[in-house]
Amino acid sequence: MDQLLEIEIKTKALIDHLKTVCANFGLGNDGNEFKIIVQCFIYKYIVDQYLGEMTGMMGLGSASECEARLRELSSEEIESLHRRLPPGCARLGKGELLSELYSEMNLPRFAMKVDRTFERIASRNLDVFSVETVGGSKIQLFEPISQYVLNEDQRDGFCRALISRLISAPLNHLGAGRFDFFSTIFEYMIEDYNKDGGGTYAEYYTPQKVARTMARILVGNSHLTSVACYDPSAGSGTLLMNLAHVIGVGKCSIYSQDLSQKSTTLLRANLVLNELVSSIGNIVNGNTLTFPAHTAKAFDLIVSNPPFKLDFSADRTALSGDTHRARFFAGVPTVPKKKPEGMAIYLLFIQHILYSLKDNGRAAIVVPTGFLTSSDSIEMKIKSHLVETNRLRGILAMPSNIFANTGTNVSIIFIGHADDEKVLLVDATGCGVTAKEGKNKKTYLTQLDEDKIVSTFLEMRESESFSVLVSLEEIASKGMVLSPGHYFKVALNLPHDSAAGARAELNSIITSIEGLVEEDIAQGQQLMEVLRSLKNEVAE
Repeated sequence: MDQLLEIEIKTKALIDHLKTVCANFGLGNDGNEFKIIVQCFIYKYIVDQYLGEMTGMMGLGSASECEARLRELSSEEIESLHRRLPPGCARLGKGELLSELYSEMNLPRFAMKVDRTFERIASRNLDVFSVETVGGSKIQLFEPISQYVLNEDQRDGFCRALISRLISAPLNHLGAGRFDFFSTIFEYMIEDYNKDGGGTYAEYYTPQKVARTMARILVGNSHLTSVACYDPSAGSGTLLMNLAHVIGVGKCSIYSQDLSQKSTTLLRANLVLNELVSSIGNIVNGNTLTFPAHTAKAFDLIVSNPPFKLDFSADRTALSGDTHRARFFAGVPTVPKKKPEGMAIYLLFIQHILYSLKDNGRAAIVVPTGFLTSSDSIEMKIKSHLVETNRLRGILAMPSNIFANTGTNVSIIFIGHADDEKVLLVDATGCGVTAKEGKNKKTYLTQLDEDKIVSTFLEMRESESFSVLVSLEEIASKGMVLSPGHYFKVALNLPHDSAAGARAELNSIITSIEGLVEEDIAQGQQLMEVLRSLKNEVAE
């Protein structure tokens, strides 16, 4: 069996075992389960990483030799070795290694031993691994884990069960397959903790292939170095991790903000696993819209899959105030009276991204497909701004059900200056394969789909019923409609003697019009324009 595949199987088994332990102690599907799983997994990872670095530094042959040697050294000698460790590696003290905890499992008050070990590691590495809130507080890497078991008599047994499961496959030094390995493992680890129906602030989950497609298009053929990458609604960091991987983790710095402490915790874990520890200090837990933490900096690349709707009625007055006017140039959406949670706050994120982007920067933003054809005031102001400033680079209409946790059809806007004032509109609604995921259908992009989409964008290539190049002037003349189907030429060659042929042609016409159909029937004006044009072609 391939070594990497074997490690993957063992690592997923480890995660399953940890989840089983939580379930056995009454914490299955508990709100704190994800904290326990993530903390245990990261503890295992940083111990393995530490031993790997120390083994190499001392010229020893194995981790077990290293552990034996460390037990012989004084605290001062260990501290001297720590000064030679790379910046992103945790510093561990005596008694804090996994094997040392494992050897003491049968001692009384073992839960207290584990909790104090975690707290010491977090405190010693506070400057490296802690995340700040907008108020300046520090969220440490670890916290006591036994506290989540309410029955104190069961805490020792709980910690013994966890520690006994952590002795398994090493998680460091995976070589060239590192990102692909950990993106798969991370997705597996959090799959039960990052699915909140698509309506919870900052917890949309972006599929890996969609995130990678966005990153590949955004970076293109550029050879980037020392670039600042930002996501104002980062969630667990899938978009940022894929972007960093395409650029090269040593060539970029990551910045983010997110209201959800859970998502921020998961993002930090993602940074640790992907050798981006140096960027943890740029991660902020807080409300990007009301208390933006990074407005003093402009970014080279921005990616975002913002929440589409949320009740922000309590903050609307503040968001509309003078202090935010420069950021929210197109305005603040109204709060629906009967359904406050329907407030379209994604429009605020688009404006915030434009405000945060360098003049020569590039961005990719996931939006509801309805934005492409909307004639509402704020949407029109944003689209007009993109067109008038020559910052609209492309549109990618995605297949239905590409995001399993939201039924909303989505598209991706690519922002950046175009040399020839041409915009590429791509209709990928027919791409992907559909499969059942629980009770829901989900569409998955294949590798061929991903490569086709990326190459079409990078080559700015037109393809019948798939992609079309449109001038900014034409978009303006069509009322800022950005739907690809609006610009495809419809050819009518109906073979009247063939019912099957007629059906095929009619299906083609329907596909062209589908891009204009959205959740709100209010977009009928644009649809009528297409139908009138179609009528004229039929008459001719």
